[in-house]
Amino acid sequence: MTPRHSKRLLLFAIAAVLLGVTAQQGFRDAWVSQYTYALAPAKSDTSPKPAVPQNTPEPDSVMQPKPVSLSKRVVEYHIDVTLTEDAKTLHGEQSVTWTNPGRQQVSELYFHLYPNAFESKESTFMKESGGQLRNDKATFGSIGYMQIKSLQTTEGYSLLPRFHYVQPDDGNMRDKTLAKLRLPKPVAPGQSVTLKMAFDVKLPEVFARMGYSGDFVMAGQWFPKLAAYETVGTRGRTTEGWNAHQYHGNSEFYSNFGIYSVRINVPGTYKVAATGFQTKPTVIADKRKTYQFYADDVHDFGWSASPDFVYAEEPFSTDGVPGVRIKLYLDPLHAKFKDRYMHAAKSALAKYAQWYGAYPYSTLSIVVPPKGGNGAGGMEYPTLITAFAAENANPGYDLERTVIHEIGHQYWYGMVASNEFEEAWLDEGFTSYSEDKVMQSEYGVEPNLPMEASYMTDPAPLKQVSWSYHSNNSYAENVYMRAKLVLFGIEKQVGAKTMSKIMRTYFQKYKFKHPSTADFQRVVEQVTKTKWNDYFSQFVYGNQMSDYSVESIHVRPVIQNGVKQYESVVLIRRQGGSFGPAPIIFQFADGTTMPRVWNGQETHIQYKMVSASPLVWAVVDPQNNNVLDNKHINNFMKAELPEKTRTRWSVGFTKLIEGLFASLAW
Repeated sequence: MTPRHSKRLLLFAIAAVLLGVTAQQGFRDAWVSQYTYALAPAKSDTSPKPAVPQNTPEPDSVMQPKPVSLSKRVVEYHIDVTLTEDAKTLHGEQSVTWTNPGRQQVSELYFHLYPNAFESKESTFMKESGGQLRNDKATFGSIGYMQIKSLQTTEGYSLLPRFHYVQPDDGNMRDKTLAKLRLPKPVAPGQSVTLKMAFDVKLPEVFARMGYSGDFVMAGQWFPKLAAYETVGTRGRTTEGWNAHQYHGNSEFYSNFGIYSVRINVPGTYKVAATGFQTKPTVIADKRKTYQFYADDVHDFGWSASPDFVYAEEPFSTDGVPGVRIKLYLDPLHAKFKDRYMHAAKSALAKYAQWYGAYPYSTLSIVVPPKGGNGAGGMEYPTLITAFAAENANPGYDLERTVIHEIGHQYWYGMVASNEFEEAWLDEGFTSYSEDKVMQSEYGVEPNLPMEASYMTDPAPLKQVSWSYHSNNSYAENVYMRAKLVLFGIEKQVGAKTMSKIMRTYFQKYKFKHPSTADFQRVVEQVTKTKWNDYFSQFVYGNQMSDYSVESIHVRPVIQNGVKQYESVVLIRRQGGSFGPAPIIFQFADGTTMPRVWNGQETHIQYKMVSASPLVWAVVDPQNNNVLDNKHINNFMKAELPEKTRTRWSVGFTKLIEGLFASLAW
């Protein structure tokens, strides 16, 4: 048992004691969770691998592009990439064409060189992340980089002297994840420039979405990729220009839509999963294979390869999904779960299409990394997702939840294409909300929103650049969980039917458009015909939660008209933002109840009641409709408790509970 396991067991033991104590004091089931959280996987694995089933089919379905353009195609890539025999290096050549979408001539191009994040501990990514992303940690082998071998015009003129690393976000001169190219001739509006590039990539031992684990390879963010150029009106811009950032510890990615034609050459025993679909049969020559993939109306291209993949494919069609080939690339340990992966994928595609809009692509590939390869797990690329690694021979609902979550990204990351550098909540929060909806609809697993809200010990504004969160935990708490709670908060106030209309309207209006937070707020206001400035200013642009509490109860006997009565004075307080009307229930000793509704606008309200029976307890928001209340422990109070206990034990003990459960959350 590792020290980490010992710490986790100790924390759960303490949690169990606290649950018992709080239950005795009448604080109900605020801490009960339906979720489990995965421990960090071990990097090394010396156990024998399950045998690959014989006669496993090859992924070799050939398809042709559709003539309809769904997006404004700004970029076009033609890439040839070769994976070396040791599966640790890529050699690539690409021709990239950029078409100026704006109204001004452009003299500079910006390229993302993401593998350089792993070049040293001095890169911005490694300094900010501390060599850890989620539960995945870098190893001594997690060293990688990208070298640009040549950069030329179509006439053969070298542009390498004009190619320079830049660090616009933090000035870190050791960071080489973003480069600027000064063009010899500006690109006029509507005109194009084509460049030819050769590059090498040293893959790290799998970490932070890319690399190798044994024979398994995940090529994510693996080629020199043009940054996003935003035109006037995009995300509220008043002037056009590049949206170019370094690779940060918390941030993900943002690019323009375009076309990708990618030829992938691998050792002959490998199978390849990739964005898009094959346009030619696989070519086998000299003990190597060459795959030709194509994708359009996408803004990235990812691929994975392994000799151990167990491949399965099924067609799927339903309303909004006119015809998709679902392709599974399973680790042998999870080959027996093929039907579960397929069911989760079909359920997600069907529900998202029903709720938001059609899935327009012809393929969806699901990659299951091997044990020890979880650095590549739980990630999204256009038409390709990765599940969590096959660490467990008997996974629970984490299997389905991960697949459903990552397919949700095909909508909010893929088609809507939010800016994950600057507004990550528009992808991660929306995807987490959508994931919960499918898990409830298809598997009967309801989210425990009060418990999840209790994890929010460090609320921060959602509309901010990803690297401004002071830690990965803070980033995750906010852009995944708090953002999801903000959406559920809207739903609680407008109803599920209206919320469904909001989400569908937003998707339909902004698919392939790169919307902003302000765009989403306008949709909410258009659908509800109500202003939402207060809500967004508190919970989206601000860092508020909404804690309603029973602050104190005082009961004393009084004589009125010669009759003994009881005067009960109850103070209800709001800490943080206003969530709207809050129901309150007062329970008296004779069994009678007195319901009240507080508008929740003021910071506090005092109720004074005189009755024949003493007050026993009071509770605010008994049904936990305020999903942004992160301290449900103070919603309920008994009147007969001694004064010290009645005023909430102590601030220190409350902080202990909050800190404990925060440590279990991520």
